Order: sequence, then structure tokens, then C-alpha cells
Amino acid sequence: MLRNLLTVLLFIVFYFSSYSQQTAVFTNDLVQFNQAISLYENNQFLAAQALFTAIKEHEVDETVKSDCAYYIANCAVRLNQQDADQLMEQFVENYPTSIKRNSAFINVATFYFENGKYSHARKWFDKVDETSLSRGVLEKFQFNNGYAFFKNKRHNEAKKYFNKVSNSNTYGAQAKYYLGFIAYEGDDYEEATELFEEVKEEERYSKDLSYYQADMNFKLGKFQKAIDLGKEQFEQSPPKEKSELSKIIGESYFNLQKYEDAIPYLVQYKGKKGRWNNTDYYQLGYAHYKQNDYENAIHEFNKIIGGDNGVAQNAYYHLAESYLKVDKKQQALNAFKNASEMDYSLEIQEDAWFNYAKLSYEIGNSYQSVPEVLMSFITQYQKNENNESLKDLLIDSYVTSKNYKAAVELLENNKSFHNKLAYQKVAFFRGIEIYIEGDYNEAIIYFEKSLKEPHDAIFKARATYWKAESDYQLSNFTESLIGYKQFLQFPKATETPEFSNSSYNLAYNEFKLKNYTEAIDRFTFFVASNTSNNAAKKDAYLRLGDSYFVSSKYWPAMDSYNKAIELGSLDLDYATFQKAISYGFVDRTEKKIEELANFSNTFPKSMYRDDALYELGNTFVSQNNNNNAIEAYNQLVQELPGSSYVSKALLKKALILDNTGKSNEALTLFKKVANDFPSTPEALQAVASAKLIYIDQGKVNEYGNWVRTLDFVEVVDSELDDATFQAAEQPYLEHKTPQAITRFEEYINQFPKGKHALHAHFYLAQMYYSEDKKEKAISHYSYVADIDRNEFTEQALVRISQLYLNEKEPQNAIEYLSRLETEADFPQNVTFARINSMKANYELKNYYEAEVYADKVLLLEKIDSAIKSEAQLIIARSAMKTGNEEKAKSAYEEVSKIAAGILAAEAKYYNAYFKNKGEDFAGSNEVIQVLARDFSGYKLYGAKGLVLMADNFYQLEDAFQATYILENVISNFSEYPEVTEEAKEKLAIIKKAEAKTNSSIEIEDEN
Repeated sequence: MLRNLLTVLLFIVFYFSSYSQQTAVFTNDLVQFNQAISLYENNQFLAAQALFTAIKEHEVDETVKSDCAYYIANCAVRLNQQDADQLMEQFVENYPTSIKRNSAFINVATFYFENGKYSHARKWFDKVDETSLSRGVLEKFQFNNGYAFFKNKRHNEAKKYFNKVSNSNTYGAQAKYYLGFIAYEGDDYEEATELFEEVKEEERYSKDLSYYQADMNFKLGKFQKAIDLGKEQFEQSPPKEKSELSKIIGESYFNLQKYEDAIPYLVQYKGKKGRWNNTDYYQLGYAHYKQNDYENAIHEFNKIIGGDNGVAQNAYYHLAESYLKVDKKQQALNAFKNASEMDYSLEIQEDAWFNYAKLSYEIGNSYQSVPEVLMSFITQYQKNENNESLKDLLIDSYVTSKNYKAAVELLENNKSFHNKLAYQKVAFFRGIEIYIEGDYNEAIIYFEKSLKEPHDAIFKARATYWKAESDYQLSNFTESLIGYKQFLQFPKATETPEFSNSSYNLAYNEFKLKNYTEAIDRFTFFVASNTSNNAAKKDAYLRLGDSYFVSSKYWPAMDSYNKAIELGSLDLDYATFQKAISYGFVDRTEKKIEELANFSNTFPKSMYRDDALYELGNTFVSQNNNNNAIEAYNQLVQELPGSSYVSKALLKKALILDNTGKSNEALTLFKKVANDFPSTPEALQAVASAKLIYIDQGKVNEYGNWVRTLDFVEVVDSELDDATFQAAEQPYLEHKTPQAITRFEEYINQFPKGKHALHAHFYLAQMYYSEDKKEKAISHYSYVADIDRNEFTEQALVRISQLYLNEKEPQNAIEYLSRLETEADFPQNVTFARINSMKANYELKNYYEAEVYADKVLLLEKIDSAIKSEAQLIIARSAMKTGNEEKAKSAYEEVSKIAAGILAAEAKYYNAYFKNKGEDFAGSNEVIQVLARDFSGYKLYGAKGLVLMADNFYQLEDAFQATYILENVISNFSEYPEVTEEAKEKLAIIKKAEAKTNSSIEIEDEN
């Protein structure tokens, strides 16, 4: 470019120097103009333009100036200068009479046309005066103008100009070709065929014509002709055209139902811009389906994502059938469901819905309850010939789907279909579910509903039994006793799974009612008849021993305790302790002492160790063996300083010392008891005993000084203190609660540190608790729990913990639960403390502490499977929260062995989750199918399972299943927003990926 510019500049300098010297010589000729023309004709447009510009500036002849302006503008056009159009328009405006006006338009338009700038060409073609054109120029103008319109896709205007030259020797063949193409594009295949026939001998069009003719014959339904024409050019066609021909040939074979021939050509189709659409996948899938090649059919059908037309409905139906052929029932269920939700073919819709209902019954359904699916089909298609068989399935599905809640609602609210037998069963099973969840009052309601429809004798008996169990759990022992006895009277009771434990539970019920004679009979019958439940048998011997013991039948009691010991009872220490105590009541004191003395060594961690030491000391006292008694009390105080027996042991030791003349030593211990255990009965007795020693020693003033340091003793008001307390205690013992509350409150106001303050606070707490006045109960229980260990400490810790837990204040409960765990004397209270500490810490997201307590709970020997499964569950959940998935996996495996209801559903979900993590996608889906079949009542885990299943299917290259499942989660589980949000995110990712190969997939704008 630089070199050309220098040439131009040198030429101009030379020209002007010459011009000035030779002006006179060349004034009348136009040599310089001719030189510019020569440059223009030699395509030296920049030099020519510069020279024309110089001539125009000095020229006076208008004709020459006009021509210069014409050529300047033409050079600008050919040099693609920005002001080219403006220069040409100025020429036309400034020289309207120029004979070059029309040729200017033609030249500019032709230049733009030849350079492919058809829109620019069109602008100048419109300015041409056709009437002034010669025949040859006119034909070229008309063809070029038509072609420019054609390239701008303005086919109607193009046709007008092509028709003008369709008979031209020069342009006729080209015009007919383009007219044929316009007819082809407008689906006028008859006209297109006629026009293409006229130019088919033209070699330059023959290849294109083969494709268009094949396509037109295909579109006219002349499939064999389309195949023949397509095959003629197939092998020598370029890749893009070959792809289109393969589609025409393949689809033609498809329409002729020659599926085997269609497949090779359909496979070779590359799609539009490298992407197929749903119809393309359908045709190839259906061709495989008709060849019984179901795996390949599935591989194509399942790429049809988000389809909503007749082709899609047909594809999904045949996809479902293909899944069934290869025994993939879960996948078939989803495909049938999809086809059943479209109404393009009512016949396909009904058949798909029927198959969806059948499969739901067979494998379960996570979207809706199986009874609901069956019922909806029966209601929608009342004349369907399969309805009778579906009604039978409906009855069974209430139980097999385990979706008892939805089943009860359906039967109660749908008057068009009543089945009292089914209602009896599902009401019973719904009651069992609620019982397991611990809502015993609600469970009773469902057992009573079941009993109102006594059609099946076995279920009548079972409902009676579980209603009694619920009453028992609510401590309604009189009602539960009636229920157990009614159960045993049913002839079918022996055929129920509950029968084997019924006499055991009945015996326990009698024991709870303190009907010990009846309890002895029942426990005796149970241990004699039981052959399978060894754990229950061990416990029955313990309770039989207790029943004999409280009935003062000590030899039979010891015999029963020995049987429990022989069987290896979990409460071996308790049985041994009770047996030792019993020896004392049959005048075998030496044997009692021997057993109690050995107890600590035999059971060093027993909760009854302090009981044994205290009883051992008392026994030695009864034998006047004071030294050994003191030794036993000392051992208790030293080894078990947190025991509730410490204050009692110290008091007993002090009394021995006082009685043996060691008054000063005794006084020291009395003062220790009073100081360390204020307000307890032992403290009050210690003060009274110390007073006697002080009086005996003549140190009354010293006693007065000491006793004034004790908050719980007011010497002057002692008698008034006693009288006021007794006035409050009397109505309390007579169950006159309002009067008792008033008087105890008055006592505390008058004697806030009185010697009976402990009892007053505890009794008030108990009464406020029974009246559900939680804040006041907590206040008084806190007083009892926060002073030193006393006879009510354990009960207060239990109750205050319960109240805080009931009030959903786990943070406050934890403090008291922790104390209860270490201070409780009763095993059941330790169990209570550990279980609730576990739950409270988990609720507070103290996951590590929750795990620690869950491990402690699992070490407890006598807890039922529901608590064990909950402990494992908390370990699992906590481990998931702390990122220890390996531990969570192990814990969930344990949960699945013993859990029921929603806990079992959660365990099943995580089983699938960990299989997915381990890339066992098929195995994960199998577990989710079980989750859908057996736990469909727990929709949260059903929804989470479906999202996981979608991920599994996508990993298994089944995009249809993945997207369809996620779409259903989004539309059916709005009550779980976290789950639906996850589903939306996964769906967007999958669709974005699949849209790269499927043009039918619509993707929402991310912006």
C-alpha cells in the first residue's frame, strides 16, 4: 500500500511540473484525462482517482468535470472508501443530465453484486432506469437483480425478475434453477420438480438437483423414489450433503417400515449444526425397537428430553416397553408415567396409565401412594376391562405400600370406594407407626378406628393388644389390664405374632398394679411356657422374684433370682443383691453378710454397690458388730462419695460412736452431716443428736453458737416451723392440692430456710408439675436440685430435665442431665440422662458431644431397639455433619438392622447415598426402589431418593430418566424447598449438557 501511494505522489508531482511548462501546448487537448482513463482501466484506482480529482479542480469544461466526478465516485466504490456512496450520489445530484447517470447506477450495483454485497447492490439496482438499457444489459440487470433479491431471501421479488429471463439463452437455465429452488423452499414440489427437470441436464446443477429431488419425493410421500434418487449421489456427495441424504434415505425406509434398512442411514445423519432433535432420536429408537433390539432402542429413546407432542408420547410409551423387556421396572414406571400424562393419543395414554398403576403396585412409587395411583386409574377409566383386577390390587396395596397415613385418608375421604376390611388393616398399621413414634394417645385413636371395623378376627385381636400396650405406656394400667385380658380371650389370639409375649406383658401389668399374687401366677405361667424369647424369660424371673419378695415369700424369691442368675440375666447384679437381702429375712444373716461382702468385688461397677455396702453396715449393726459396720460405712464414703447413702452412712457411724462413748468423734461427724447435707432428714437428726451431746457436756452456749450458723435450723421458731409445715402437709396427703399449695407457699414465705424447706419445695414442685404449671415447677425443682445431695435430688433432676426438654430448651436441660447421669441411683434414670443428653446435644449441633453420648447409650444393656436405632442414627447424622462419612456409613448400616418407620427410611436413603458415592449406581437405584416400595409414606426421603436416583441414571447415561425424575421432584415436592432447589440445579446442568447434541431441548436464559 505504501509503495502504491509513493507512486501516486511521484506521478502527481511530475504531472503538475510538466503541466505548468506545457500548458500552452496542451491547453486544447485532453491528454491528461486520457491518462487518468488509462489508469482506471488498468485498475489503478487510487492513482486514477487522484488524477481525476486534480483535473476536475482545474477543468472548466462541464462535460469533462462531470466525467471526472463520475470516475472519482467509481474509484471510491472500488476502493471501498467510506464516502463512496456519498460521492456517487453527489455525482447524480450535481450532473443530472450526464449520459453516464444510468451506467453509474449499473456499474456501482454490478460492482457490489460481484463482490457479494447484495444489499448494497439492491440499493443501486433500484435507481436504474430499465427502459434505457440495451437488451443484453437488461437481461443481465434483471438476472442480477433477481439473484440479489434471492440472496436477501425476498423470494417473491426474486421470482418476478427470474421469470423475466427464464427464456433467455444466457440466463434462462440459471433462472429456472433458482425459480425451482424458490418453489422447493415454498413447499411447491410439483412446480419445483417441473423446473428442475428442465435444467437437470446442466452439469453444474446435477449434484444439487439429486438432493433436492430426493428430498421433494420424500416430502411428497414417494419414499422409494426418494431412496433411489438419494442413493444415486450418496457416495460421491460431500459430507454435509451426505448427512442430509442419509436422513432422507433412512427416514424413507422408516416410513416404508423397512426398519433394518433404515438403521444404517439414520445412524449416519449428523443433525442440524451437529445436533439431532427428538424426532431424530425417536425414529432411530423405534427402528431398533421393531428389530427387538431393546437396549439400543432405550439408548436412543432416553435422549428425548422434555418432549411434549405426539412423537414424544409415542417414544416414551415404547421406551417404557423396552425397559420392561430388559427387566428395568423402575425406569419403565417413569416412562409409562410420562406417556400417561400426555393426551395426544388417548389410547396410548390409557394403556400407559394402566401399566404405570400396575408397576406402582409391584415396585412402589415415590411420587404418590400406590392406592392413590390405582384409585385414580379406576376413577378415570371406569369402563376399563382391567378394573376388577386393579380393585384387588388396591386392597393389597394399602398394606404392601406401607403408606398407611395416605391410605387411611383415602378411605376416609373417598366415598366412591369403601373397603371396610382394608380400612381395618390400614388403621391398625397406622396405629403401629404412631406407636413406634411414641405418640401413644394418637395410636389409641387408630387402634379404636380399626376395632370399629372388626371384619378380620386376627386384626381385631392385634388392635386390642396394641391398644393395651399404648395404655400401658401411658401408665393407664387398669385399662391396659382389661385390654390384655380381652386379647387372650380371642380365639385367633394364638395365631398372632403378639401372642408369645402377651402373658409376659399381662404379668408386668399386674406387677405395676401391685397385684403381686396375680403377677406371680402370670410370670410363673410365662417362664414355664416360653421357649423362644430368652431375654424376656430372664427378666420375667427377676420380676417373679420381686413379686415374691414384696409378698414376703423370700425362699421362692431367692429361687427366682437364682434362675435369673443361671440364665445370665442382664441385671445379674440386681438379682444377686436382692438374693442377699432375702437371706436376712429367712434368718440366714451370715449368708446375707457373706453375699453383701462379696458384692463389691463381684460387681465393682454396679449401681447397687452403695446399696450393698450400706445394707452390709446396717446388718453388722444389727449383729452388734460395730467395728465391721464402721468399716463398711467408711468404704462406702471413701469409694462412692457421690452416693445418696453417704449422709446416711456418716450418721450411722456417728450414732455408733456416740453409743460407744466416743462422743467427741460422734459430734464431729454429726456436725459434718449437718454442714455437708443441709435440710436433709439426716442433717436434722444430726443436729438433734449433737444437741444432746452438747447438753450432756454442759456446752449449751457452744451449741447455740454452732446451730445459728445453720441456715436450715431456727431454734426459737422450731415448734412454729413444725406446726406450719404439718398444717400444709395434711391437705397434701389428702390430695387437696389447691389448699396444700397455698399453705406450702405460706410456709416458705414464713420460713425460707426452715427445717422443712426441702420437703415444702419438693411437694410444691410435684403439685405444680401435675397441674402443668411448668415455670413454677422448675423454680421449686431447681431449689431441690441445687442444694446438696438429698433424698429428692434424683427425682428433681429427672423432672427439671423433662420440663426443659418439653419446653424445647435443650441448653438448660443439658446441665441437669449431666448431673443426673453421675448422681442417679436408679439405672432407668441414668438411661434417661444419657438418651436425652444425646438428643439435646444433637439438637444444639454439638455433634461431637452427641456422638459421645450416643456411644454411651449403645453400651446400655436394657434399651429397646427404637432407642438403639436412634443412637446409631445420631452417630450417623453427627458423623455426616463432621465430615466423617465412613463412620456415618457404618452407623447407618447398624440403624437399618433394627430401625422401623421413618428412621428405617432414612437409613435406607443413606444406604443408597453411599452406594452412589462408591459409583455403584445400579445398586444405589435398587435400594431407592425398596425405599419407594416399603417407605412411601415418608415423602422427604422419597424426594431425596428420587434426586439421588436421577444422578444415578445420568451416570448410567440415561438422560431421560434423570431429567424426568428431577422435573417430577420439582413439581411434586414443593413442601421440601431444599430438595427441589437441588433438583433444579441438577436439571439445569443436565439440560445444558444434553442441549449440545439435542436441538429440541430448551434451556432457560441464565440471565
